[in-house]
Amino acid sequence: MASLIYRRYGGSLQVDIPSFDVLVEAVRIPETQWIATACPLEGLNCDSRLLTLMDSDGNGRIRVAEVRSAVAWAARQLKDRRGADASSDVLELDALSEEARPLRAAAERILQTLKATDTGKISLAQVRESEKALRESGQNGDGIVAPVHLPEPLRPLAQELMAAFPALTNRAGLAGVDSSLVKRFREERAALLAHQEKKGAAFVWGDASLDTAKRVREVAPLLDAYFVQCRLVAAQPEAAASLRLRAERVEGALGDVAALGKAAGDLPIAPPDASGVLEWSRLLRGPAYEALEAFRKDVATPLTGDSQRLTDSAWRELVAKADGVLAWQAQHDASPVRKLMETLPSVADADLDALDAASAADLALKPTLDAIVELERLVLYQRWLLQFANNFISMPSLYMPKRTALVEKGTLILAGRKYTLSVLVTNRAAHSALTSLGTTCILYVQVAPKDGSPGYEVAVPVTSGRSTELSVGKRGVFYDVDGVESDAIVTHVIRQPVSLWEAMTMPFARIGAFITSKVEGLAATGEKTFDSTLEQGYTHATNAPPVAPPPKAGAAPAAAAPAGGGVAGIVAAGGVAAAALGSSFAFIMTQVKSLTLVDLISAATMIAIVVMAPAGLLGWLKLRKRNLAQLLEGSGWALNDRLMLTPELSSLVTRRPKLPANARVDRLDMVRSALARQQEHDEEEGTSGWTKLAVTLAVIFVLLWQVRIPLLTWFCHAGWLSEDTCLALLPSQAEPAPAAPAAAAPAAAPAKAP
Repeated sequence: MASLIYRRYGGSLQVDIPSFDVLVEAVRIPETQWIATACPLEGLNCDSRLLTLMDSDGNGRIRVAEVRSAVAWAARQLKDRRGADASSDVLELDALSEEARPLRAAAERILQTLKATDTGKISLAQVRESEKALRESGQNGDGIVAPVHLPEPLRPLAQELMAAFPALTNRAGLAGVDSSLVKRFREERAALLAHQEKKGAAFVWGDASLDTAKRVREVAPLLDAYFVQCRLVAAQPEAAASLRLRAERVEGALGDVAALGKAAGDLPIAPPDASGVLEWSRLLRGPAYEALEAFRKDVATPLTGDSQRLTDSAWRELVAKADGVLAWQAQHDASPVRKLMETLPSVADADLDALDAASAADLALKPTLDAIVELERLVLYQRWLLQFANNFISMPSLYMPKRTALVEKGTLILAGRKYTLSVLVTNRAAHSALTSLGTTCILYVQVAPKDGSPGYEVAVPVTSGRSTELSVGKRGVFYDVDGVESDAIVTHVIRQPVSLWEAMTMPFARIGAFITSKVEGLAATGEKTFDSTLEQGYTHATNAPPVAPPPKAGAAPAAAAPAGGGVAGIVAAGGVAAAALGSSFAFIMTQVKSLTLVDLISAATMIAIVVMAPAGLLGWLKLRKRNLAQLLEGSGWALNDRLMLTPELSSLVTRRPKLPANARVDRLDMVRSALARQQEHDEEEGTSGWTKLAVTLAVIFVLLWQVRIPLLTWFCHAGWLSEDTCLALLPSQAEPAPAAPAAAAPAAAPAKAP
C-alpha cells in the first residue's frame, strides 16, 4: 500500500498524488480532506467525454462518490499502471488485467478491423475511429436500423412504419425501426383487419352511415331536451306553463335583437306532448328551426318512414345506431396504421421477418459496441484521471507556475499586464453576487473568438497594479489554453484594493474625486447662473420703457430705479467674487505666516498618517483574506479549503513581464524631436509670448491688489518695509473719538425746614 504525503501549497495542506497507485489510496481519505467535493462539467480543460462518463447519474456535476467509483474501476482493469502515471492516451494491451478480458478482445477486433501494424497497443484515436466507422455503417448495437442501411426493397416499408409510429433514434442519431416496432405493426394490423370486418354490422345505413350518424348527433341535444320535456309534462301537466317565456322577459327584450334571439333559444323546439311524440308541423320557428327541418327531410323521414311525426322510441333507436357507427369510426381512427389501409394486405410477412432479422443482427453487436465504449472509458481514465484528481482531491496546479490547472481558461493581456488565471462564468449575476462578498478584485471579461464561434465570459482575479486603471469597456486580448487568440472586453469590475499602497492612497483618491465632482458641479452651476443673468439683462434692456420727459419745475423728483441686472450687475458680482477670493487668500496667508517649514511638514505628515494608517490597516487585512475559493464557488465548485491568495501566488496570477535581457531603453522622446522638425516647416500660430506675459502680469496684479492691505500689514510687522513707507502706504487709523463728558449729577434736594 502506497503511503500518503501531505504538502503545503500557499498555506493549504493537500495530499500529494504523484502516481496512480497513490491515487488509489488517496480516494479513501475522508471527504473533509479533499479540496473539492463537487464540480460542474463546464469550464474544465479536458476531454468532455471523460466528464460525461464520470457523471454516472447524469446530473451535470461530478461528486466524490463518482470519482471514487471511477478510480476503483480503472484500478481493477489495469494491472500495469505506468500508462496512467504518464497520462498516456495509448493503452498497452498487456497492461490489462484478467477482469478486462472483454476490453482486450474488443481492442484486438478494432486493431484487426483497422489493419493496424502494431497489435500490442491501441490509442484513443483508434478506438473512436472504429466506433465512428461502425456507427456510420449502421451498426449501433441498439437494434434500431435506419432505412438507409437496409436493403433497397425494405426501405419503403421501413419508412411507412416510421411514419405510423413514434420515431426511434439510434446511437448515431438516425431514425429507424427495430423488432419492437415490427411487432407492434403486426399487432396493430391484425387488430385493424379484425375491426374492419365489423364494419358491416355497425354501418346499418350503408355507405351513408357515417354522415347520417353525424347528422343525428348534431340535433341530439335539441331532441333529447324535447323528449325530456315531454316526460315532464306527462308527469306534471302544469309544468307546460313554466316552459313558456315570462311576459316581463319578453317586454325587457323588445328592441334588442340579440336578447330576443337568446330568449327564443330558451323555448322548447315544439310544445311538449305528454304522449312523447314530436309533430313536425308544430315545430316552433326558433333558432334551430332550419336545422331540425333539414333533419326531418334528409334523415328522419327516410329512416323512420314517417314524415309527420317522430316518436320517443324511434328517436332512441336512431341515437343507438348512430352511436354504434361513431364508436366504430373512432376506434378505426385511433389505429396508428389506418393510413396504410390500402397496403396492409399486401405487406408480406417475409418483409417483416427481414426487418426483424436486421434489427436482431444489429442488436447482436451490442456486447461488442458496449465493450468499445468501456474501452474508450479506460483509455480516457488512463489519460486524464490522475490529472483530474490533482485538480479535485488536491489543487497543486493552481500554485505551481509551470502547471496549468484544469479550471483555467486562458491568459488575459490587458492594460500592460498579464493575467494568467481565469475561470469560466456561466451566470455572471450569481457569480458576482458571491465574489462581491470577498476582498479580491475581479474582472469579468467577455471573450469573442475570431472564428465566429460562440463567445463566453470569464472571471479574472487582479492581484497587482492599480484597480483604478481598469474599467468597464476596456479592451484586451485573450489567449486560451491552446494558444488561440480572441478579443476581450471588460464587462464588470468587482473593485477592491490590489496592493497595500493602493489601499493607503485610496482615501485621497476618493477625496480628490469628491472635490473634483463638487468643483465641476459649482462650475456648471455658475455657468448656468451667468447665462441666466445675461439672458435677464438682455431681456431687461430690450423691454425697458421709453425715457420719460424731464419733470416740470416744482415737481418732485422720481424715485431712483432699483438696482437691476445687466452689465453693471455682472461687474458688481465679479467685484464681490474677487473680493471674496482675496479675503480667503489673505486669511490663508495670515494663518500660514505663523508656521515654520518644519511645522508645515509635520502637519502634512500627521494628516497623511491619520488618513493612511487606518486605510492601510484595513487594506492589509483585506489583502490577507484574499482567496480563490469564491472565484471557483461562483462557477459551481464545492470546496473545503479557502485556497488563500498568498503574496507569492499573487505575483504569479498578475504579472508584468520585464524587458528582454539584451534590450536597452533609449530615453530620448522620439515624439518631441519629430514635432520639432515638423514645426520648422509650419507657420507658428497662437498667442505671442508678449501677450501671454502681459496677461500673466495683469492677473498677478489683480490678485495682489485684492490682498494688498493684508500683505503690506504683514510686511510692515515683519520689518521688511520702513516705518515711513508703511505710514505712506497703509491708511491711517481713525483716532478714537473723545469720550462724552459725564452728565452732571442732579442737584441735591433742599433740606427740609426744621
